[in-house]
Amino acid sequence: MRAVVKYGALTALGSLVLSALAVAPADGADSPVPGAPGTATRTGPANSHTAAALDPDSAAEARGTARAAHRAAAAGIRFGPCPKAEMLPAPVTCGRVEVPLDYARPDGRKIRLTVSRVRASGKAATRQGALVFNPGGPGASSMYFPMAAELPEWKRIAAAYDIVGYAPRGVGRSAPLSCENPADFSKAPTQSPVHPSESYKRERIAEAKAYARGCAEHAGAALPHFTSLNNARDLDVLRAALGEKRLTFMGASYGTYFGALYATLFPSHVRRMVFDSAVDPDPRQIWYGNNLTQSVAFERRWLDFRNWIAKHDRTYHLGTTPEEVQHSYEKVRAGVAMEPAGGKVGPGQLQAAMLGAGYYDDYWAMRATALSEYLKGNPAPLAAQASLRPVAAADSENGNAVYTAVECNDAPWPTDWRIWDRDNTELARHAPFETWDNVWMNLPCAYWPAPRQQPLDVRTWPGELPPTLILAAERDAATPYEGALELQRRLAGSALVTERDAGTHGIAGGGNTCVNAYMEDYLLRGETPPARHAECAPHREPNPVSLEERPSSRKLPPIV
Repeated sequence: MRAVVKYGALTALGSLVLSALAVAPADGADSPVPGAPGTATRTGPANSHTAAALDPDSAAEARGTARAAHRAAAAGIRFGPCPKAEMLPAPVTCGRVEVPLDYARPDGRKIRLTVSRVRASGKAATRQGALVFNPGGPGASSMYFPMAAELPEWKRIAAAYDIVGYAPRGVGRSAPLSCENPADFSKAPTQSPVHPSESYKRERIAEAKAYARGCAEHAGAALPHFTSLNNARDLDVLRAALGEKRLTFMGASYGTYFGALYATLFPSHVRRMVFDSAVDPDPRQIWYGNNLTQSVAFERRWLDFRNWIAKHDRTYHLGTTPEEVQHSYEKVRAGVAMEPAGGKVGPGQLQAAMLGAGYYDDYWAMRATALSEYLKGNPAPLAAQASLRPVAAADSENGNAVYTAVECNDAPWPTDWRIWDRDNTELARHAPFETWDNVWMNLPCAYWPAPRQQPLDVRTWPGELPPTLILAAERDAATPYEGALELQRRLAGSALVTERDAGTHGIAGGGNTCVNAYMEDYLLRGETPPARHAECAPHREPNPVSLEERPSSRKLPPIV
């Protein structure tokens, strides 16, 4: 297994926090049976009462959510100094909120979610409430989010809002989920064949079956309750515990999906919602289809990266065309297969590092430098960027466990290996960069021991939901642009801001002042673009940086 971001975003926000504050969000190990608890089918107006009327399980869970929210509103959250494990300095404070493990049985087993907060810095008269953020995953935490209040891009928003982060169920200290020993999960070096042999496929099938069994053994009866619907219900309990009658929420990547579920289940509880880098919520795409689409999009983004390297051949000497750059990359891949860089970076770790460049062009100069230096005989930059830190192994395994449990529980997956093999063998012919690694990450879902839900039909009707804001980069690979268009079609009154000709995953609060202006207009004044659509020019391309030009670049951040 390997740790990558999937439907989780550092986002532009997270990248800023990482670089300016030296704190990274938890690794999101993030890419893709009727009758299970939480299943709901929609044929009419999209609200929780309709769902309850149509489905007895949903009716029980709707009542359970209301009961849990009522209790949370009465109890509130007792905030105080953050535990050392969170590594959050003052003025950030921490607390916990209690939620039912099973919303159909709200008086049964409870779990506690960790919450972090910085109070609004402005005058009390101008405070607009709490802004809650989720960076995606599934499996990522936003406990670090209040630290963004100190960043220039967030100052005005932080003056108006309490900045609130939290760890969703299963993540971090929120009833943590594990599926295997972190040391086994983070074993290195590993292989990453673009066109795997039949024997390699059999090995990975065996690993996927063992991983699924490990999740069942570790989680026990709790396993079916790690779902996107429960994440949405937990969000409503958190809203109540914060004393908010209506929720102001920003979700990135996977956070847009359960944010959309929240808007569908609790439209009257929504104040404002920002969806940054939207997952396609079409039930037919959750989650197998979305993973196939994602692999295609990463191929396009990998080409963008190679084109950029070729444009800066004077700096990197990796080739003047994307084809020549690919050839240089294959040399590096062959080299680390024979002798792992730093003893730990083989083809699997190399691939994960380059995948990071598919998410964030902030990494392009670092990754290109690592490839260039390796071919000059200096493997140190590549080893530094592509090695998983020992201290991060447990967080990475935890994030991957939650990712797997939520996606496997959320929807039906093919249970016949021949379907996976057929679909991805064909896909890898024209999109080889990420296809098979995507398969291995999700394959435990083919052998999942818990019941599968049918995905909720995300949809709201005119007048049911306040205006919402969707932000999307046109060439985003992790959540392809088509997902933003689909989400806008499904949420009545939503507005879309598109960053044209750009592909960074997560654009809120980043380097595009046009995008940030639309976000501020919405969060501070409730204003959305006219005609429900606006376009922004792309943010500036990364500057090429070589080790010779910038010796300080030897101090590189860890891979995410």
